[in-house]
Order: sequence, then structure tokens, then C-alpha cells
Amino acid sequence: MYIAASNRYERMTYARCGYSGLLLPRLALGLWQNFGGSAPLERAREMILKSFDCGITHFDLANNYGPPPGSAEELFGNILTTDLAAHRDELIVSTKAGYRMWPGPYGEWGSRKYLLTSLDQSLKRMQLDYVDIFYSHRFDAQTPLEETMAALQTAVRSGRALYVGISSYDPRQTREAALILRELKVPLVIHQPSYSLLNRWIENGLLEVLEQERIGCIAFSPLAQGLLSGKYLNGIPESSRAAEDGSFRRSMLSARNLESVRALNGIAHTRGQSLAQMAIAWILRKPAITSALIGASRWSQIEECIGALKNTAFDADELEQIDRHAPDGGLNIWAGEGQAAD
Repeated sequence: MYIAASNRYERMTYARCGYSGLLLPRLALGLWQNFGGSAPLERAREMILKSFDCGITHFDLANNYGPPPGSAEELFGNILTTDLAAHRDELIVSTKAGYRMWPGPYGEWGSRKYLLTSLDQSLKRMQLDYVDIFYSHRFDAQTPLEETMAALQTAVRSGRALYVGISSYDPRQTREAALILRELKVPLVIHQPSYSLLNRWIENGLLEVLEQERIGCIAFSPLAQGLLSGKYLNGIPESSRAAEDGSFRRSMLSARNLESVRALNGIAHTRGQSLAQMAIAWILRKPAITSALIGASRWSQIEECIGALKNTAFDADELEQIDRHAPDGGLNIWAGEGQAAD
């Protein structure tokens, strides 16, 4: 029987999420990869429970996480029921809807029909009455933004979610979403964009909008899907995402990006950190960033990431060196996804 570590809250730091009462751990665990139907249950269970033992209270999911889609929510729901049920009130569970989940015109994007139906399915898979955060997973140019945001309002008003967020919306879309939700009396609490040393698109206006609107920010893919973990310093491992050429495209391993990774690894070494630890610390230094959302295939990777919190300070010289070796590497594969087909 699982017994949570008594000192778990002494092992993590927390930050206020925008203009809200919600405190989030500086590191959250994402279940995008390695928690689906083909994932070893005991390995997933170890990662989730040991993360909680270290004060990671936020577990981030989406309806399509797997593979197959939905299986990550089912796996998490089973672990929650068997091991973490007594700690439900200590957890922040988030899920999203936006990507394709079932055939036909109502199985993806941003309509009221899809979002609320998907949320009901997610709650059933996770065996929950509510989620703490429900996201619009991507902007839908073919659905009125008022409709998408009103669906998020309904999720809160109906008790199926406590807070709402958006993911991968650009600065203009984010500001408009915040305005609509403010008028609906359900504030936009959090934005989840991709962000890393080699994926810096949010620095072109989005961070400013989040600060002005007082919206929290949790950065996903802070290690650029493993590119900043150090695993690609000496080629492409057979077990890596790049070897599969899926969400991590081989084109990301350009000569320029690999040169950047090697230079950044050297800077991390002088700081007494691994490349992964420096990459996470660099993100968390930004005042607008509430949390970094990490993924993992085994516990030791999570443990390494937690070590980043020991040193999140950078001097001016370090930041100048990092900027010189960390140009945007064209890694934002989620850009421009909001153009739904007619």
C-alpha cells in the first residue's frame, strides 16, 4: 500500500499562478508520452508516486494523450484510484480538448459540442467528478472564440472544472480570450505554451501579454522533447523520439541546433548542472513563468529535473553566453494549427 512521504512539501517550491489563489509546484509532470496503453504500468506508477513524494502535486493530461488516445487518462485514473485517492484534495489534475478524438465533425477543434463532450469523457476515464484545470488545447479559427470560451465557462459553472486555461494561443488570441472570459466572470488563469532555450516564440509578445493580463504560464517541452536532455550529443539513440520521427522530427536535429546544444552543455557544466537542469532553471528565472512541465520515461529523469531547483539564478555573463548560443531552432511545431479545414 502506498504511503506518501511525510516531508513531500519540504522538497518542492511553489509559485502563484497569475492573479489567482492557486499555487503550483515549480515543476509539474506531464503525461503526454510514456503513460499510454503501451507504457509499463509499474514504471508509470513509480514516476507518478515518487513525483508526489517530492511535492509535485500537478499532473497534466489531455484527452488525446496515449497512445492510443485516452489511455493516459485511463492509466492515471487507475493509479489515482488505487494509490492517491486519499490525496485527491492535494492534487492539481488538468486535462485538455482540442485535437482529434473521434470521427466526424464533432470530434476535434473548439466547438461547445466537442469541448464539453470531451470533458465528460475525460472525467469518466479518470474516474473523477471534476478536474482542477480544463484547457482549450488549441485555437480554432473556424469557431467563434466566444463559443470556445463560453464552453470553458460552462465547465466551471457546472462544477466539472475549477479553473480554465488555454494552450498554444498566440498573443492576440490570448488577449482576446482573456477579455471574453473576464466578461463571463470566469478568469483565464493559465496559459500552456511550448518554450525552451531553442523554442523562444513566446518571447515575441506572449510573455508581455501574460504579465499584463496577470495570467499564469506553465511551459511545456522545456527540454525540447529531449533535445536539451543531452541524449543527442553523440548521435540518435535507437530508443529516442527522433528515431521514431513522430512528434520529434529528425529535422530538429539540424547542424545548427546540435551546435547550440553542445555549446549550451558546456555552459551548464561550468554551472555545475546538467544541460537539462540548466534548461529548466533558465525557463523558471522568468517572472511570468509559474511552472515548467516536464515529461519522462523513467524516474531518474524526473529526479534529475528536480535538481534544477537547487540553482535557478543566472548572472549577466551567463545569460549573455546563453543568448549567443541559443537562437530559436524552429521547434514550435504547434504554431499555426488553428486553421481548421472548411
